[in-house]
Amino acid sequence: QLLEAKASLSLAQTQHALQLQQAKAQINNMVPKKQFEQLQDTLREEQCKTQQLQERLQQQAEQTCRQLVRIQEEHEHLLQAAVEQAQGLDHSLRNAEAMLAERAAQLRDAQAQLSRNKLLIEELRGENRRFAMTLQAAELKQKSMEEKNQLLEEQASALKQLIGKITPASLS
Repeated sequence: QLLEAKASLSLAQTQHALQLQQAKAQINNMVPKKQFEQLQDTLREEQCKTQQLQERLQQQAEQTCRQLVRIQEEHEHLLQAAVEQAQGLDHSLRNAEAMLAERAAQLRDAQAQLSRNKLLIEELRGENRRFAMTLQAAELKQKSMEEKNQLLEEQASALKQLIGKITPASLS
C-alpha cells in the first residue's frame, strides 16, 4: 500500500507540476487589460473600416452593374441598328443585282440586235453593190440606147431629108 501510495503521490506530483507549467504558460500568454482594450478598440475600428469598404464596394458593384446594363442596352441598340442597316444594305444589294441582271439582259438584247443590224447592214451593202452594179449596167445600157437612139434619129433625119428630096422629084 505504501508503494502504491508513493506511486500515486509521484503521479499526482507530476500531474501537478504539469498543470503548474500550463498555468504559467497561460499567464505568460495573457495580455494586460489595457492592451486588451486597445486591441478591442483597434478591432472595432478595423471592423468599421471593413464595413465601410464593403458598403463602398457594394455601391461600386451596383454602379458598375447599372453601367454594364446601360452599355449592354446601348450595344443591343447598336446591334439592332447594325442588323437593320445590314438588312437595308442586303435589300439594296438585291435590288442592285436585279437591276444589273435586267441591264445585262437589255445589253445582251441590244448586242444581239446590233449583231442582227450589222448582218442587215452587210446584206444591204451587198445588195447596194448589186444595185450599183445593176444601175451602172443600166446606165451603160441607157447610154448605149441613147447613142443608138441618136443614130436612129440621125438616120431618121437623113431619111426625112432623103424622102424630102425624093418626094418632089417623084411628083414631078
